[in-house]
Amino acid sequence: MGAKTLKILFVTAEVAPFSNVGGLAQVSLFLPRALYKLGVDVRVFTPKYGIIDSSLLRSANVITGLQVPTGEKSDSSNPGDLVCNVKTLKKANKGDPHIYFLENMEYYEKRANVYNYSDDHIRFGLLSRSALEFVKQGDFVPDVIHANDWHTGYLINYLKFLYAEDPKLKNIATLFSIHNLYQGLFDFDHASELDYDDGKGPLASFFSDQLLKQNALKRGIIHADLINTVSQTYSHELLTKEYAPKLYNLFRELRGKMYGVLNGLNYQDFNPKTDNIISANFSSSNLNPRRENKIALQKEFNLKVDSRFPILGIVGRLDDQKGMDLVKETIDFLLTESQIQLVVCGGGDDRYRDLFVNLEKAYPGMVGTHLLFDPSLPRKIFAGADMILIPSRYEPGGIVALEALRYGGVPIVRATGGLADSVVDYDPTLNIGTGFSFRTYSAMSFLTAVIRALETYKNKNVWMRIVKRAMEQDFSWDKSAKKYLELYQRAMDFKHQS
Repeated sequence: MGAKTLKILFVTAEVAPFSNVGGLAQVSLFLPRALYKLGVDVRVFTPKYGIIDSSLLRSANVITGLQVPTGEKSDSSNPGDLVCNVKTLKKANKGDPHIYFLENMEYYEKRANVYNYSDDHIRFGLLSRSALEFVKQGDFVPDVIHANDWHTGYLINYLKFLYAEDPKLKNIATLFSIHNLYQGLFDFDHASELDYDDGKGPLASFFSDQLLKQNALKRGIIHADLINTVSQTYSHELLTKEYAPKLYNLFRELRGKMYGVLNGLNYQDFNPKTDNIISANFSSSNLNPRRENKIALQKEFNLKVDSRFPILGIVGRLDDQKGMDLVKETIDFLLTESQIQLVVCGGGDDRYRDLFVNLEKAYPGMVGTHLLFDPSLPRKIFAGADMILIPSRYEPGGIVALEALRYGGVPIVRATGGLADSVVDYDPTLNIGTGFSFRTYSAMSFLTAVIRALETYKNKNVWMRIVKRAMEQDFSWDKSAKKYLELYQRAMDFKHQS
């Protein structure tokens, strides 16, 4: 089947800019957009939450009164069906695929947030089954349903058992993307023997207490035709007890259908040549204006304005997963013994917020912080900082590294997950590398990588070559989308062979 005739239904709990919570929202926007450019008939199916800005939604009805079975017999206390509507945008941005919004007043439109409700298992069970009923009752029958994370593991389970003989749905293949190992509301890792879910068999009804204890992530993994994670290295890490303590045996059993594709970056938006947020535009072939961004960054964070000081940047969530414990153990030594400056942007655990607040007081003119989420400040850091610290304990994708590379901020990373797939460790003998990495999760290993970077930084010609190589990497969504085309074909082949 050629790419032009391929039909994909992309089912997701969130999609930017409508319900923009985390990395999944970005994937749900940019991957379908890149697939659409390749000629794929790709359509996105997602809830219409109450938080969605109504000005973004000039919508048109697609299906009114979609009857979605709950699995319950209809009586005075429980409805047999839930009634939903499906709408799409009247005027989508040019080049964007169809986005279908699932309307239900009780479970989506009256909710102030996307996640963190006690009935999330019902809400995403509804999303999953509604997507299948939408296909069953509509005129778009995909070749592949691309489901994402635990919220849509239900869909794969429903398709396997309840719709296996449906003439419209029985030939649809499934790809299940794992963006993280979060499994839902129930503590499956510490479930009693009585509550243990082997992931097999049909799902309970929406309003049964049992549904909460059924592991949608595990069921998606077991029953999908193909599984992928958001980086190749992470797909291998999930086979180990360290990274998937309760699921690694399952991943090992199913390793033949596991793949990894690194997430991409929106190169149109993240473009130092045209970005109007940064002080001076630059490119890999014209790096000189980057100095202006460094000076602007020093001024913004009240640092001493001096181009000789290497600036180390930290961007994103401040917690243990992101390796902030390694930073905590080493940063005083670095600030005391090396001529460096540090800028930090992001929220997170109070103990790390306190750490950086105290560092800013202890090292005036050398440490600057903005300990809140900010949509534009990270770009200024990527464009002006010399190095970006990303010493994560684990990192399925690693979007910050891709953003840093794009803007010439040389990443210092732990070689895990997507960070291992995106950052090539500098080797002076071979004259290769786009950053500096370390393998063992320890303060000493991290410190060694930082010192290597600081020593290399002293040789300006060598450093400029590293920056140039970093900026010339191709991590665009166009590249990732082509790999997803291969996965869709594999999923269809697997489906038709089984």
